[in-house]
Amino acid sequence: MKKFVNFRFVVTLVLAVFANVATYAQDNVVDEVVWVVGDEAILKSDVEEARMDALYNGRRFEGDPYCVIPEEIAVQKLFLHQAKLDSIEVSEAEIIQRVDMMTNMYIQQIGSKEKMEEYFNKTATQIRETLRDNARDGLTVQKMQQKLVGEIKVTPAEVRRYFKDLPQDSIPYIPTQVEVQIITLQPKIPISEIEDVKKTLRDYTDRVTKGEIDFSTLARLYSEDKASAIKGGECGFMGRGMMDPSYANVAFSLQDPKKVSKIVESEFGYHIIQLIEKRGDRVNTRHILLRPKVSEKELTEACARLDSIADDIRANKFTFDEAAAVISQDKDTRNNHGIMVNINENSGVTTSKFQMQDLPQDVAKVVDKMNVGEISKAFTMINEKDGKEVCAIVKLKAKINGHKATIAEDYQDLKEIVMDKRREEMLHKWILDKQKHTYVRINENWQKCDFKYPGWVKKD
Repeated sequence: MKKFVNFRFVVTLVLAVFANVATYAQDNVVDEVVWVVGDEAILKSDVEEARMDALYNGRRFEGDPYCVIPEEIAVQKLFLHQAKLDSIEVSEAEIIQRVDMMTNMYIQQIGSKEKMEEYFNKTATQIRETLRDNARDGLTVQKMQQKLVGEIKVTPAEVRRYFKDLPQDSIPYIPTQVEVQIITLQPKIPISEIEDVKKTLRDYTDRVTKGEIDFSTLARLYSEDKASAIKGGECGFMGRGMMDPSYANVAFSLQDPKKVSKIVESEFGYHIIQLIEKRGDRVNTRHILLRPKVSEKELTEACARLDSIADDIRANKFTFDEAAAVISQDKDTRNNHGIMVNINENSGVTTSKFQMQDLPQDVAKVVDKMNVGEISKAFTMINEKDGKEVCAIVKLKAKINGHKATIAEDYQDLKEIVMDKRREEMLHKWILDKQKHTYVRINENWQKCDFKYPGWVKKD
């Protein structure tokens, strides 16, 4: 959900534009440490990378970017440090999901995996590794913020008072919103393809067991979890709740680091797992992930079936709601008449209303050309949860044109505005307090700034 007050103001650093940014940083910047926060250094090249990325994304700064950017990085480091103290962790599944989503977004924008690699002058594996580090930090900061402000609540009376006190020219404008229903079908994967994947994994197990090759070497060469493959398949220490349940059950049952697990099926594909170390209620494993391949034939057949279903709905043989409940394979919507749900990342509040930029990109492209009540033709899209390609049809259930907010129609949006103000005030106070107890050193040439959070430059 788009925020009127940007709660995630401390995570405005977006992912680097790998090729252009890295080249710029290496060729044009004599690198130096410009800030130190705790025991973490901020380099001039870090700032340049973020600045170039902002230019690429069309971001405009309210102030000098050489002041705004290092301060944003410094604030992020404060949250990451606190998250480490509070043992805040991000699951491997969350990281993979975020990396898959970003990689797929780049491929869609640029045209193909090969074009993406050419554009960034990096292999897909290198791109995913950079995305992985950024995803872990971004998700960790988000969880830390949620812990700090997660208990904030506002009453209906407070929302009404806020709206009543607003000057007429300050009443928020609510952009156009849509409600969308969706039905998805996953292409059928031939049993022979699944058996081929399992046979390959059994072959890997045999080779490791016979001492012909290390598990980590096979992971680097063949695992389709490219983010962990570059580390020999190592996932890092994780609790049970941070893993796919099927993966967790096997991972925590392993006793011998020399043994390889049975084949495990998860929502991401098929794995074999090797224990590295256990520490209390956490375990560190390495794995090899393989996914059965979906052919163009199966994809075409799934989309053809959905087109046939859409024709039957248009012919009033059954409703979209009924088809979603019986046919759709979208776990999040099939028991809710196929209605897509927009979850606020900060408060956890859900709504059926989306601004166009909040819809999955593949869905937004289709919905943008539709009229209310219309059902689309079948199209392919990437499931943001597991990165798999699926076929879908959508129905534009409702469209609410942009308008000035009213308490009757837009109470939930107004409530979020009030809650965002409270969150921002609380985080602002937390940052100012954290500054007092954190070692900060700023290069003299970088101190002449009107910082958002006064207190970085300590007075002697």
